[in-house]
Amino acid sequence: MLQNDSRKVKNGDAFIAIKGINGDGHDYIEDAINRGASKIICEHGNYDNCEIVDDTNKYLREYIKNNYVDIIKNLKLIGITGTNGKTTTSYLIYQAMNIVGIRCAYIGTIGFYMNRKMYDNTNTTPDILSLYHMLIECVRNDIEYVVMEVSSQGLAYNRVEFLKYDYAVFTNLTEDHLDFHKTMDNYLECKLKLFSMLKNNGVSIVNSDDKCYKKFITDNCITYGYSGDYKISDINYDINKCSFKVNNIEYESELIGSYNIYNICVVIIILELLNIDSNRIKETISELDSAPGRMDKIKYNDSIIIIDYAHTPDAVEKVIDALKDKGRIITIIGCGGNRDKHKRKIMGKVAHTKSDYVIYTSDNPRYEDAYDIILDMIQLLDSFNYEIEVNRKKAIIKGIQMLKKGDILLILGKGHEDYQEIKGVKYPFSDKLTVLEYIGE
Repeated sequence: MLQNDSRKVKNGDAFIAIKGINGDGHDYIEDAINRGASKIICEHGNYDNCEIVDDTNKYLREYIKNNYVDIIKNLKLIGITGTNGKTTTSYLIYQAMNIVGIRCAYIGTIGFYMNRKMYDNTNTTPDILSLYHMLIECVRNDIEYVVMEVSSQGLAYNRVEFLKYDYAVFTNLTEDHLDFHKTMDNYLECKLKLFSMLKNNGVSIVNSDDKCYKKFITDNCITYGYSGDYKISDINYDINKCSFKVNNIEYESELIGSYNIYNICVVIIILELLNIDSNRIKETISELDSAPGRMDKIKYNDSIIIIDYAHTPDAVEKVIDALKDKGRIITIIGCGGNRDKHKRKIMGKVAHTKSDYVIYTSDNPRYEDAYDIILDMIQLLDSFNYEIEVNRKKAIIKGIQMLKKGDILLILGKGHEDYQEIKGVKYPFSDKLTVLEYIGE
């Protein structure tokens, strides 16, 4: 098998040295050889059984086109793009399909799920070779559908090249990743690429409540929202469950928040397109669980602790709004380092305005100083219902200690992540485990 990560090389594999964003595969050729690589494909060097090519990236794409595309051609693909909701929507579709007996795999932020097992995945949209390896594994395991998150970076870097989708879903577009895209127009153009990759009879499923939705309309399109082809209405929810209607059919779910209704609506649309019985769809929706690290609820005495991945201004606002009037809200939040700096003050202000109290802390500071990131977050604040605790573990413990009867503690930004990245090192850290260890579970 061809590999572009020396750590994955097994005896007899070929290794291709790719010049990437953060590294050069040529630096790992010796490691690949030591692990048993039988052939090296590179742009320079002198090794046994070595093939020198002008451009390894170009070689890799041609190799995939000639050797892998035909293998996966019968897979039915569902691509989900948008700023927020990709993970939850994809994970819900993955669950729902398997519940109704359709063999489906999931590829995205929280991993690679197949046959109800989870395998690690480094990026929301994996590099092109890793992605095709996953798809080939799906073929070998008789998977019929693959639902995948398709990020703007994944589209910009052509990680999904040569794929054709049966369904393309647009969730929403709000400010994020401007450190990479520079402008919202560039960000939008990347998202639109997915919809040019539909099969001839492919269906686009578009959130018509988003101001950009008309850009995503295709010849064969279904809209959803408060005014879409699939019309959402009559939403009611408390801290434990919700009910709502889609085209006047009532559904119930343990997921809460109006934004989750949008995510569930996509599931309903796809199940209907697959001719699943309406009563079976209602039963399936009631059985769905939230994705790991998405509105993950922990009961503690007479209060609730919720862990969520919300890391954009829009996502933070929607998570907090989903819980307003449900209790006093204490929010723990930070921002990642070496990423879009402009959103920090907006996120900081949203958390401050929407919450009763905020503890600003570190997220993944990467190569920045965590305290400097927090200072960026608080620059628009005009009152003092907040404090700073740079140490994330201490911040979480402090938040738990503040809880009184009926309070809600929101721990935002990292969700399912089991590490904290500081100065290039990923240290083991989990918001959920930190909570469970402190409360003694």
